[in-house]
Amino acid sequence: MKVIPRSRADEEDIDNFTDYLNANKDLWIGIVKVVSFLVIFVAGVILGLAASAHVTRYVTSSHTGLFYSSHNFPVPSHKKNCFTLSNCKEDDFLGMKGFVNPTYLTHSMTDDELFWRASMVPKKDAYPYNRVPKVAFMFLTRGPLPFMPLWEKFFRGHEELFSIYVHTLPGYESNVTNTSVFYGRQIPNQDVQWGSITMLDGERRLLANALLDFSNERFVLLSESCIPIYDFKTVYKYLIGSSHSFVESYDEPTRYGRGRYSGRMYPNIKLTQWRKGSQWFEMNRALAVEIISDNEYYSVFGKYCKPTCYPDEHYLPTYINMFHGQMNANRTVTWVDWSIRSPHPATFGRHDITEGFIQSLRNNGTACSYNSKRTYVCHLFARKFSPDALEPLLNISSTVMKF
Repeated sequence: MKVIPRSRADEEDIDNFTDYLNANKDLWIGIVKVVSFLVIFVAGVILGLAASAHVTRYVTSSHTGLFYSSHNFPVPSHKKNCFTLSNCKEDDFLGMKGFVNPTYLTHSMTDDELFWRASMVPKKDAYPYNRVPKVAFMFLTRGPLPFMPLWEKFFRGHEELFSIYVHTLPGYESNVTNTSVFYGRQIPNQDVQWGSITMLDGERRLLANALLDFSNERFVLLSESCIPIYDFKTVYKYLIGSSHSFVESYDEPTRYGRGRYSGRMYPNIKLTQWRKGSQWFEMNRALAVEIISDNEYYSVFGKYCKPTCYPDEHYLPTYINMFHGQMNANRTVTWVDWSIRSPHPATFGRHDITEGFIQSLRNNGTACSYNSKRTYVCHLFARKFSPDALEPLLNISSTVMKF
């Protein structure tokens, strides 16, 4: 076949057509890129909004529940219908005030979460707010507090210097007016059995909840049968001014002391380190943090100090003797009468309450050490009193206890 040669005009037409195709190709590629970018951008925005909503719900329901209240435990508030975060926009939940001084005691933390949260210690010494040290009064009780009117009289006029925490048995709800200093002061509780490790669980639970308030400097454990035998100013000055904690700790070489030691505690705890003491303690903040932070020795007691061992009489005296003896005065500030031969101390009722009796508790001739000096003011509280003692105690509180 004979090939017909292309003319110059034909070649120019072909080149122009090729340039046209290439230009259209580049245009379509550009359009595809723009459309693809817009699709990816829109998809990214949608995914971002969805993820943001998920994180917000997680933080609100999970992290806020860890440090404050979850929706399972509505937080009481002075604001109308303020039971969820969305209805409480004016409250600074993550601000300084809520962190250093939680307003409400209701929360959904487990004990492990609570103790971890309470064990946090600021590295910076100076406080970024005007810190007034307070005394935390912690009541470990089965139910009602029969001496509440006496305690209310004791606390009156000193609201900035104390905090109250009440641990009851599960299911009990205190019936107090909203004007009482005990109103809303119950902490989340669990079952507590006398003579078991659960008694210590309750004590540590009270300590941990009280530690959440950074202004609490001293911590005193009390029962429903305890009463104050001095006025608030005397008690406050005594405790805040002390350079030691008050946890009774002594060696008891009988079956009631060393006889309760289990060899299975060795080598963590040796018999020579074993101590006994009153359950009713008072301690400073530094020691309280150490107590709720201990896992190793507390676990040993949980395994081997069974009911006949009475862990509430041995754990604190032993642990503090082993590691923090220099911080402790080795005595209690709560008086009790063990003169009778019984698993429980003597109980005092209506007919025992006289001015002379209370004076004998305040000044019984016993000397002790306070900040390395000799003193005759050794006890600030007393137990064990029956509910019918309330009326006569109220009658003499102003003349004898001075409040």
